[in-house]
Amino acid sequence: MKIEKIEVRRLHLPLKHAFETSFGVQTKRDFLLVSAHGEGETGYAESVAMPFPFYNEETTDTIIYMLETFLIPLVLTSPIERPEDVARLFAPIRRNNMAKAAIEGAVWDLYAKQKGMTLAQALGGERTEIEVGVSVGIEPSVEDVVQKVEGFVAEGYKKIKVKIKPGFDIALIEALRKRFGDSLPLMADANSAYTLEQIDIMKELDQYNLIMIEQPLAHDDIVDHAFLQNQLKTPICLDESIHTAEDARRAIELGSCKIINIKIGRVGGLTESKKIHDLCQAHNMPVWCGGMLESGIGRAHNIAITSLPNFTIPGDTSTSNRYWEQDIVVPEVAFLKPGILAVPDGPGIGYAINWSAVQALQVHEKSYTMADVKS
Repeated sequence: MKIEKIEVRRLHLPLKHAFETSFGVQTKRDFLLVSAHGEGETGYAESVAMPFPFYNEETTDTIIYMLETFLIPLVLTSPIERPEDVARLFAPIRRNNMAKAAIEGAVWDLYAKQKGMTLAQALGGERTEIEVGVSVGIEPSVEDVVQKVEGFVAEGYKKIKVKIKPGFDIALIEALRKRFGDSLPLMADANSAYTLEQIDIMKELDQYNLIMIEQPLAHDDIVDHAFLQNQLKTPICLDESIHTAEDARRAIELGSCKIINIKIGRVGGLTESKKIHDLCQAHNMPVWCGGMLESGIGRAHNIAITSLPNFTIPGDTSTSNRYWEQDIVVPEVAFLKPGILAVPDGPGIGYAINWSAVQALQVHEKSYTMADVKS
């Protein structure tokens, strides 16, 4: 591959509605759009870090620093034949997975376009359509969540994920089951809000026929989750605890979970995402693709990875209009039919950039060439 230039743009994309989890409230997406240029083609990806280090240790500002100081110089000055080479280049650098994923994703998209194939095909994806669910944040009241879920059920989403935290958990799940019955595909996401001292709450949730309870315990734990999983019939899904295929292997061997959520940014890119997918498939453990309030560019990457065969649970890649008045891709991400997204059949991510929207949202831009990084 020939990579001639990399561009980084910082965007502020307002959310239609504030989104609350157990670790905070977001009213906008502060993120980076990364472009990799070569041989007349351009690949795109985005960073998924938040402006505050509450989901993990990274922030938008640390992403900028890592890209400019370490990652972009490596990509522009090293021979790269395939996108997997980027992951190998970055291997000596500890963590900073969201920074790595932002540039690696752009290289994957560029590679697919240079080869005249879709990103899904480049990854080995098989599906032409994917089922998707929706994530519902913490609201002022249980009734507010139930009302929102009613709307999403009517739209045809195939899975409902609700955020929970201590004091906003049992009553919420009970109300949803009372309103929709056991037929609603329902899961709860705790974002590490509980400890083993609250195991009684987890055991009480066990009666509600949930698809899974996602990351109930500490963000870096796999040991206590193994103990908890042994106490529950409901599958535990690990999210924040899994950063690599090796993390996934250890969790599988310890019995820490029965499902793994693969987020491209959290694990350092599409290459590592595929490794985790393949490992879980070999162990008959289902995976699904979580969301980080991505713009359409990140959603396109999520759609591509979800085309792999072991993504058997609907992910969080909802439509553009779930979060944005206007997305930055054309066409916007929209249902092919209720609860179903098409895997794009155009080159790379299969979406064009809405440059007028990008320019309206952009707060910073910088480009890098080999001459820049060597000077």
